[in-house]
Amino acid sequence: MDLDVARIEKAVQVIDPVFLNTPQYLDEQLCQALGGRAVTVKVETANPVRSFKGRGADLMLSTLAPGTPVVCASSGNFGQAVAYAGRARGMPVEVFVPETVNPAKRERMETFGARVVTAGADGTSAREAAAAHAERHPDRVYLQDGLQAAIAEGAGTIGVELTHGAPGGPGGPGYDAVVLPVGDGALINGVGRWMKAHAPGTRIVGVNAEGAPSMLESLRVGRAVRIECARTFADGIAVRGPLEASVRRARALVDEIVLVTDEAIAAAMELAARTLGIVLEPAGAAGLAAIAEGEVSGHRLATVLTGANPRPEQARELAARLTRAVRNAPDPAETRTPGGIGPAGRTTLR
Repeated sequence: MDLDVARIEKAVQVIDPVFLNTPQYLDEQLCQALGGRAVTVKVETANPVRSFKGRGADLMLSTLAPGTPVVCASSGNFGQAVAYAGRARGMPVEVFVPETVNPAKRERMETFGARVVTAGADGTSAREAAAAHAERHPDRVYLQDGLQAAIAEGAGTIGVELTHGAPGGPGGPGYDAVVLPVGDGALINGVGRWMKAHAPGTRIVGVNAEGAPSMLESLRVGRAVRIECARTFADGIAVRGPLEASVRRARALVDEIVLVTDEAIAAAMELAARTLGIVLEPAGAAGLAAIAEGEVSGHRLATVLTGANPRPEQARELAARLTRAVRNAPDPAETRTPGGIGPAGRTTLR
């Protein structure tokens, strides 16, 4: 295993504090909506890049010589994180993005000083273009989300914070499962590495979009496989094929991968906005969707809200869902619903 628990622990002394010690808590209304389970949410959106990606990007750049130019490909959040950390550390950053990139994410990458290059129709094309560019310019370091150990180890600091705030404290019962969205795999592998060492009784559950089950299929066959097309509106986890290094780690660290539909993710975005007051992007709500859909067993659960950079049309649709919910809500003076409220539009997968 190339991910090191000691390096994860030391990373909290290196990563920009703006990304660390994010809120994690139980929300009573959310827990009620989830059937009374104790679901801890960790909010990784209250930082300058609005996602967890800053942890791994900043740790990775800390391992390079000052001024080193870096290149990466991204659907948006990783590119923002590299751009932000690169500017802070004086490193020129180039980000290759697909034509379908969220325009708000592109604007934020450019705001953070990155040179953004459009390359191809999807993430695979952007990665190929970034790799070719780095090969033509050997002075640049090519970063691949899910490849370099430091990126996953930086994300692993989320596991450090989760264990410190686990139910019952040190020696307490801890979490039955930690539920994490899975794209390139850095998050689940980093958190999984820490949890397996410090909370081995906690199951590590990953979530793929039903239309992009590349990690699920890869773990089924024991090697990285590529799906023909990623059909999901959750662009942060719309990965056609994970890297072999990421799959190898996940085989040792991940207990289960579950699938959620886009409708279930949209309902979870609505649930988060209604109960937590947080506007998530689709990938950021995938873990919550899996819990709401009953895909994860256990009473004491934790999930990470990984990103809050929705596309403009996704934000509009979320607002429309919330408005419809208010209009369709029964008069509380006339209707009492035992057991609390549940997310609208839930879809049963099995």
